[in-house]
Amino acid sequence: MPKPVLDAVAVTATDMARAIEFYEILGFDFAGGFLSEDHVEPVRGPGEPRLMIDSAESMERLTGEGPRPPNHSAFALLCDRPAEVDALAAKIAEAGFTVATRPWDAFWGQRYATVVDPDGYRVDLFAPL
Repeated sequence: MPKPVLDAVAVTATDMARAIEFYEILGFDFAGGFLSEDHVEPVRGPGEPRLMIDSAESMERLTGEGPRPPNHSAFALLCDRPAEVDALAAKIAEAGFTVATRPWDAFWGQRYATVVDPDGYRVDLFAPL
């Protein structure tokens, strides 16, 4: 029996425009992706999982309860170089978003930082040292 494949990561947004701004800073391209009032997906490359952003209101309609973003789980973005981690974290901070963990050289051999989207979803940025 074939194993399932990770196809998508989903987050919710109370302000879709602000969420798109955040994820564009991280390199996601929404021009030409799927865009609606309640659901957006940036363009993805071959083999890349989808990022799905749903409005908090639509998820509440679908599930019967408002979303509660986790504070202990995250998805991670692999960067090419340690300097890219630093640059992305700086751009996030300059745009008024939260950098939860400033870039640092982790003992496991990666440059690492954690940024937080407008609704509290954590995104780890990392690159091999």
